[in-house]
Amino acid sequence: MTTDMIDGAAVPLLDAARTAAKQAAVDAAATERDRRITDASAAAARAAGAFALGVRRADGGLEAGLSTRVRFLAELGRGCPSTAWVAATTYEAKSLLQIGTTDEAYADAFRDVDDVVCSSARTGTAVREPGGLRISGRWPYASGCELAEWAMLSVQLPAEGDRPAQPAAVFARTRELTVERDWNMAGLGGTGSHTLVGEDVWIPDSHLLDLGRIGAALSNLAIAVGLFAPLWGAARGALDVVTEVVGKRTSPNPGHASMADSPGARRNLAVAAHGIDTAHRRMLGVAEALESASPGEALRAEERARLRMDLITAVRECRGALEELLDLHGSSGLDAANPLQRFWRDFAVGSRHVQFTSHVVEDDYGVLLLGLDAAPSGLL
Repeated sequence: MTTDMIDGAAVPLLDAARTAAKQAAVDAAATERDRRITDASAAAARAAGAFALGVRRADGGLEAGLSTRVRFLAELGRGCPSTAWVAATTYEAKSLLQIGTTDEAYADAFRDVDDVVCSSARTGTAVREPGGLRISGRWPYASGCELAEWAMLSVQLPAEGDRPAQPAAVFARTRELTVERDWNMAGLGGTGSHTLVGEDVWIPDSHLLDLGRIGAALSNLAIAVGLFAPLWGAARGALDVVTEVVGKRTSPNPGHASMADSPGARRNLAVAAHGIDTAHRRMLGVAEALESASPGEALRAEERARLRMDLITAVRECRGALEELLDLHGSSGLDAANPLQRFWRDFAVGSRHVQFTSHVVEDDYGVLLLGLDAAPSGLL
């Protein structure tokens, strides 16, 4: 697979993503207003396979490779980045659940491959009882939690005898938790990343995850490129909006009948489009580098750091392009009814996710380049 070609089997899947994106775009304002994906958008995403991307074919899922996944999420994000973000986080949660639990428990829990699964890395408490745990806590940033059937949650197991307290993870039914609707961010509002709250929720041993297996298989870089894909979709969606405007709008320069007649406007549009296109190539380059590694092979730390630098650069390229597009469109692009400002805000919030913390990534790369006696961060 190269940056210019994809497996023919992926083409229908990407077409399905584009179809779902159209419905998600129609509902994007309602999705943001309601702070959850609308029923129609969720149904369209399910029909496209958005929530089955990472499920094994043997279990009825699509088992999409990383390059196909990021292309799918990017296309969906062109319509509604919030919808694509929930698909991305569901993919990661299901992938970790497949790694960290038994086949029997996974099959029993996830009979519907199109279920949404949310997650939160914040830590709750757990008390050991015969056959399982009782967990309590508050778990914020649980994207898609009001649509989700299941939640993957972090807890702390208490010390027992000579064994110190230790971290653990479980998967719980969301119907046994409550949702505190406290997600009020300036962007990605439709992800509904509210706080889950639980008190003495029973978790059987079968729903306790093996963190050792998850840690051995976890790729933070794969997670990062999967989360960047909806954000790239936001930048591309903004370009779609402004390209249409430039083709139709009267130029503010009386010397040109339309903006399309203006060399300056054409130049600004070309610069923005090139930045977004370059970011797309970087995104796919990261995905393909990860896919090209042999099974069980971990890329060297220096290579992972370089690829993370590529991803950070892609974030900056899209951010710069969005500013260029806002300048080109003018102040009406910031009207609440204009999708351009929503794409801009969604990107602004999503690109501040911990996976895109630029100063950490750059420090990691510098440490490795210089061969310093310092450990890189956990982001690698």
